Amino acid sequence: MEQVIVKAKTLVEALPYIKEFAKSIIVIKYGGSAMLDKKIQTSIIQDIALMKLVGFQPVIVHGGGPKINETMKKMSKQSVFIKGLRVTDEETMEMVEMVLSGNINKNIVQQLENCGVHAVGISGKDGGTIQAHKMYVDGEDIGFVGEVEKINLELLKVLIDNHFIPVIAPIGTDLEGNTYNINADYAALAIAGALQARKLIFLTDVEGVLEDVSDGNSLISKLYVDEVEEYINKGIISGGMIPKVQSSVEGIKKGVEQVHILDGRVEHCLLLEVFTQKGIGTLIEKRGVGNGKLD
Repeated sequence: MEQVIVKAKTLVEALPYIKEFAKSIIVIKYGGSAMLDKKIQTSIIQDIALMKLVGFQPVIVHGGGPKINETMKKMSKQSVFIKGLRVTDEETMEMVEMVLSGNINKNIVQQLENCGVHAVGISGKDGGTIQAHKMYVDGEDIGFVGEVEKINLELLKVLIDNHFIPVIAPIGTDLEGNTYNINADYAALAIAGALQARKLIFLTDVEGVLEDVSDGNSLISKLYVDEVEEYINKGIISGGMIPKVQSSVEGIKKGVEQVHILDGRVEHCLLLEVFTQKGIGTLIEKRGVGNGKLD
């Protein structure tokens, strides 16, 4: 009986968040280890389905780096990275598009449909959703790697308004019809900003922002935008966490209300972060925004 009561209290704890964010657009960047572990993968899909069923409007932007690496290896093609970006020649671009827009995208759609919610898989090429241009790294041409220039919301709005979950592969095109591989984090940022999403959630391979990187219990549950530079200067935010946090701040500047960085390796991480008072990750927002996590 005690366990049943605990479950009931958890449901009651979720009520203010369901009320606060009903009908709100929530953009979820899905990738990393969360896509590799079948058990975690199932829990994330279930979390997103539940969000939809209680009235949220989730939008998924997914990556797929490990699967791309695996496919390239099978085809005897070596993966090369410069500053974290995949060098993408014409042959590699074909493989990237095949894996992202085909295999991964449609698999996510099928899993969502199996949970009783409707989803449609698209790439940024569909409806001209992601318009891009070639990206250069320190002046170096790294092939068909793109930078988001503009998000066309027409198709996304049709899907959202008709109660479908858009599942977006981060592939874009330019006016000449060239196809570009786009970093999924950057694509999610641009899409969340264009949609003026209430929340942008990054599923990562870290717990969130820690006071002490050697202590997993030192999680900073809430971080305000005006604190970020101070935390960087003090070395609290350092290394690979700096671009994650700076990207989160950029998302807020683009019009996103709240950005979450959370550990995608934890079962039901989305529900734990969005529907509980304490949460399990780091919420970044401007001061005075509201109910991201209740003070």
